[in-house]
Amino acid sequence: MPKPTPETLARMKDVVGPKGFVDDAAEMAPYLVERRELYVGRAAAVLKPATTAEVSAILRIAHETGTAIVPQGGNTGLVGGQIPSGTGEEVVLSLSRMNRVRALDAGNNTLALDAGVTLAAAQTAAEEAGRLFPLSLASEGTCQIGGNLSTNAGGTAVLRYGNARDLVLGLEVVTASGEVWDGMRGLRKDNTGYDLKQLFLGSEGTLGIITGAVLKLFPRPQSLATAFAAVPDVASAVKLLRVADAVSGGMVTAFELVPRIGLEFVVSHVEGASDPLPDVSPWYVLIEMSAGSATAGLDETLEAVLAEGLEQALLSDAVLARSEAQRADFWRLRETLSEVQRLEGGSIKHDVSVPVSAMGAFIARATAEVTRAMPGVRVVAFGHIGDGNVHFNLSQPAGADKAAFLARWGEMNALVHGIVREMGGSISAEHGVGQLKRDEIAATKARVEIETMRALKRALDPKGILNPGKVV
Repeated sequence: MPKPTPETLARMKDVVGPKGFVDDAAEMAPYLVERRELYVGRAAAVLKPATTAEVSAILRIAHETGTAIVPQGGNTGLVGGQIPSGTGEEVVLSLSRMNRVRALDAGNNTLALDAGVTLAAAQTAAEEAGRLFPLSLASEGTCQIGGNLSTNAGGTAVLRYGNARDLVLGLEVVTASGEVWDGMRGLRKDNTGYDLKQLFLGSEGTLGIITGAVLKLFPRPQSLATAFAAVPDVASAVKLLRVADAVSGGMVTAFELVPRIGLEFVVSHVEGASDPLPDVSPWYVLIEMSAGSATAGLDETLEAVLAEGLEQALLSDAVLARSEAQRADFWRLRETLSEVQRLEGGSIKHDVSVPVSAMGAFIARATAEVTRAMPGVRVVAFGHIGDGNVHFNLSQPAGADKAAFLARWGEMNALVHGIVREMGGSISAEHGVGQLKRDEIAATKARVEIETMRALKRALDPKGILNPGKVV
């Protein structure tokens, strides 16, 4: 890609105005580094448009001049998809100023908003109308809806409500040439041809830039029941999930796996965190159920699940949250698990999925293989067991050199991902592809899949200016 000329940058600055144009190195720095510092890029400028019309004008200039554009939301991505390359020739387009809630239709259970609205703000808007937007992530105070949709984010409620792509009815997208597709329709049935929004959901800004969305809302739960249970192994956790499904009739909202080592990390590093149970167990699950009625009797239902689990020897102990504060304590154990790993030194990440029925076998086999390859490595396998997504993370051996450990990232990825593929899984369950996994999916996906993806890229972005070097 050609480096944008001063004239090109001046034209873009005219579009966004002084408040929307950043070219000072210190001010640009936060936009150029990934949160784990795996990727640090350079940029000719950072643009912060305030409207869809401004995004359109920027892309018309970019298309005309061949300027590469890297879209960015809250910069919480974990695969480098939002970070420019090191050439300094790309322009970062931040959607952070596009943060307007456009409309909320409680009767239609829909919320229309700009792409730069944070996930937490979207949740709050829904809550104020007595509704629920169920997407929930640890980074929800910072991550933005546009980034959530462009990466098809998952989170803790996928089991009940689906991934981000399942929560969208309509989109507004600016194409590579600067045209605006207004697909902001709040329809649940529209059988008039190709479902174009699905092309852009999960495409990480390589096919078009999402500037607005119509999201599905749901009745706000009036009752919750939450428990923290000790299980002997992952296979028992999966069986307990099926018991919970059967006993509750489908009211399980979240079913999260927590390893003993992860619990110990959280208790060691998070002030006020404590072990909910008196005896040590190798594994735990956090179970939550929700219902629309305050009289649904969820505590009794969850107690019945736990009793059946004890009867079948699927769990050894459990505690039911008896207050909102206790529920919040349980969730803090799970939600801080990702962050505390950095306090234990280097961490090699794997965001993978396998069939739910294979979770136990995968974790056991992968643990044995990485331990054989790297004695002393501390396996921290946790995540959304209800949908088969496990964050199979590796913390460096105690006392090991962090740099030397992280230098083996590719080796460990190859080992773990090889097992995932053998078991019919995916090497990216919810974080996306970005830069981190681009070459690997090109080498492992079927030729027809990759060629179809590349054909779509050529058709929608013929000059290759949208987030170059990412995904395909």
